[in-house]
Amino acid sequence: MDLSASELSSPVCYLSERDILPASPNMTSSSPLRIGYVPEHFSTPIHFAKRHFGLSAELVPFPSGTGHMITALRAGEIDVGIGLTEGWIAGLGRENPEPADGGYRLVGTYVETPLCWAISTGTNRAEITGVESLKGGKIGVSRIGSGSYVMGYVLADQQGWLSSKDETQSGDKSEPFKETVVLNTFANLRRAVNNGEADFFMWEHFTSKKYYDNGEIRRVGEIYTPWSSWKIVASTALIGAGNKLDERVEELFRKLNEGIKYFNEHLDEAVNFISTELDYSEVDAREWLKTVRFPENTRGVDMAVVDKTVGLLCKAGVLVQGKGMQPEDMTLLKR
Repeated sequence: MDLSASELSSPVCYLSERDILPASPNMTSSSPLRIGYVPEHFSTPIHFAKRHFGLSAELVPFPSGTGHMITALRAGEIDVGIGLTEGWIAGLGRENPEPADGGYRLVGTYVETPLCWAISTGTNRAEITGVESLKGGKIGVSRIGSGSYVMGYVLADQQGWLSSKDETQSGDKSEPFKETVVLNTFANLRRAVNNGEADFFMWEHFTSKKYYDNGEIRRVGEIYTPWSSWKIVASTALIGAGNKLDERVEELFRKLNEGIKYFNEHLDEAVNFISTELDYSEVDAREWLKTVRFPENTRGVDMAVVDKTVGLLCKAGVLVQGKGMQPEDMTLLKR
């Protein structure tokens, strides 16, 4: 059949594949960001940014922590994550990550102060008398690669429980714990140390304190991160040509800065939010405020912090020196 010139010039002929196929939610600049966060007291400025300053985002809670957010970022389920420094860096620094580009990059700083990890066991575990009792025991973690997992090795390094390859008959670095038990949630971790499935676990101090006070678990020690504790990462799908970051993430930094400023100027409102919307007492919320410092500007990451974290994670056996992604490549935006 012969077609007329007018038929050949139909507008349909000029539609491209981009016009026809639906855009990926990761790459649609008009769609709200999906932001993963841990629903604890540290998240208060994020909620203030949304409540008071119009942060356009879907806030996706990850109570099991940073390790779960890494999985979600790599699966394209979230666009941005706000989580623990050691978890993000360990995830990028391991050999042969999947996907090959690691799936995300460090772009911002959310908390300037270190994190106090409380070390907990079961209430009636009389055989565990202190940190020294934990060597060779069963450590409970939320996920492999999470902060609770990584800090177990930092603890082992500080306690001198890591044997070098030269000291082991097999030539491999010895494991400091008999077993690593993956339990996903804080509630499961508390249950496990009481029924014997795990001997101990590590979680943030103020989140744990309520359960010391009510007798559910018992504190045996603490360890501080030797670095500032929370970083912001963005999916590699949000990084364009010339390493240009999606403008929605730049807007996120601006809104977080406003949320943090409001938090600092309205501490009573912060305490009320933490004690009514989250799982903390008013007394503990006020005590926590004395220990935390958020940055004035969340954009960018201090390379000295990344270098130090990588160095200590290599020393602790979590990463291998000279292998995996290097600090410079992990970090998209530097301070």
